Amino acid sequence: MKKYLRSFWLAIPVVAGLTFVSFKHDDRLFEIARNLDIYATLFKELNAYYVDEINPNQLIKTSIDNMLRSLDPYTVYYAEDDIEDYMTMTTGKYNGIGAIISSAEGKHTVMMVYEDTPAQKAGLQLGDEIMKINGVDLSTREDFDTGKLLKGQTQSNVTLTLKRYGSTKPLEVSLNRDIVKVTNVPYYGMISEDVGYIDLKDFTATASREVRNAFQELKGKGMKSVVLDLRDNPGGLLNMAIEISNIFIAKGEEIVSTKGKVSEWNKTYTAYNPALDTDIPVVVLTNNRSASAAEIVSGVIQDYDRGVLIGQRTYGKGLVQTTRDLSFNTKMKITTAKYYIPSGRCIQAIDYSHRNDDGSVGKIPDSLMTEFKTKNGRIVFDGGGILPDIQTEKETYSPLATSLGRNRLFFDYAVKFHFEHPTIKPAKEFSLSDADYAAFTKWLGDKEYDYTTQVERDLNDLEASAKKEKSLEVIEDQLKALKLKLSHSKDNDLQIFKPEIKKILEEEIIKHYYLEKGLREASFKQDPEVKAALALFKEPARYNDLLKKK
Repeated sequence: MKKYLRSFWLAIPVVAGLTFVSFKHDDRLFEIARNLDIYATLFKELNAYYVDEINPNQLIKTSIDNMLRSLDPYTVYYAEDDIEDYMTMTTGKYNGIGAIISSAEGKHTVMMVYEDTPAQKAGLQLGDEIMKINGVDLSTREDFDTGKLLKGQTQSNVTLTLKRYGSTKPLEVSLNRDIVKVTNVPYYGMISEDVGYIDLKDFTATASREVRNAFQELKGKGMKSVVLDLRDNPGGLLNMAIEISNIFIAKGEEIVSTKGKVSEWNKTYTAYNPALDTDIPVVVLTNNRSASAAEIVSGVIQDYDRGVLIGQRTYGKGLVQTTRDLSFNTKMKITTAKYYIPSGRCIQAIDYSHRNDDGSVGKIPDSLMTEFKTKNGRIVFDGGGILPDIQTEKETYSPLATSLGRNRLFFDYAVKFHFEHPTIKPAKEFSLSDADYAAFTKWLGDKEYDYTTQVERDLNDLEASAKKEKSLEVIEDQLKALKLKLSHSKDNDLQIFKPEIKKILEEEIIKHYYLEKGLREASFKQDPEVKAALALFKEPARYNDLLKKK
């Protein structure tokens, strides 16, 4: 290895020198060559004289990551060890067992099991703690990625030693790894007599086929209107966005165009297949985590007045990435262009480096946005994601619910409930009784969790300001009285926020029995965007009016 490094350091100045000779009349290329030479010299000195041994791969990756991070959040380097993750991202496939594992505080817990995977077939349950993988004791491995041991060649064997709630002895489970396909459409079905629902969560290579199959199957069941759910969809492949838009948009219509530095790469993409249905009423659900390809589909639907968008403003990612192969089996995903939807607007957030804490774009000044028009002449804007036609409030949770979730108490109680109740009613019908909720609150009695309410935060801020302005003595007694009166009581809050806590707990329990599909089914009855869509479909005149020029 040391001999290789010595040869490497000898080679770098030679290459840099040749670059200088070849491009001595080009200031830009000279600067690149000069700085590469500086970088190589610096790294050579670090390797030779730094007090501790350095890891060349790790240090180089850190420097590359920080360099790319200074450009935009989407230009990313994939080292050879990360190529499998890159392939999973683009294809939705990987070789493994089909489970999501959370590693925290030295414990490796099964948080989700995908349907029809080795993990489900072997009987893994949510809440199982993985103690050993092929005999390797995980308790002795710090900062360890369990996924690296769980992944492997198709049909290769992996043995897990598990600790399961209610079992006094460790369980040993043997699985054969297989190709795990993370579906783009984890759920679709009829949510009323004639309204279909398709939950699209990703845009990997099979997304279009999955949506088409779901759409056609639902039409066969009597679907007269459809809800396409793009909430929490981070995007993916551009061609999938084009093909999915084409389901609703006629052949030959423009879907999206791209413009970047390399003019030869600029292109306008049109719908190249006959649409499956250009008339069925469509509602698209969006939120602040609907991004990229999800924004192309929702933007196309809006620009052609093909359907109504319901939810919150989308993320605002109007950039196109291209993957470039690098040496030694590494890759770089690089931002090469901006995309423009049919109205001509680019929905890239004007400043993608400064967002709200939740990742949303937030309020964009009118002066920074340009006005565009849809096919029917409705006014739409660029510069900050896509604004839905019907806006709903983003769901927020009480400090109590947030604390219970953060401390994983909903999950832990669901594990206990699942052990004590072998079966429950179907997901759509299940609900907790008052006695069940009382049992949960009693169980919380000796659990550690705390939270600060907004009123308590405001009082603390007031006290800090009073101290700063030397006026605390004037209001100190009143402040103490207010704090005492308004300090939260966990028991009281568990009753005040009972509907919210009960809903979250019910969904968590359902997930342990019916996995992701059951969780989605259970959420419909209280989903504000789904309820708004169903109400809109019952008012055809209002639906049509929303798509007309005002």
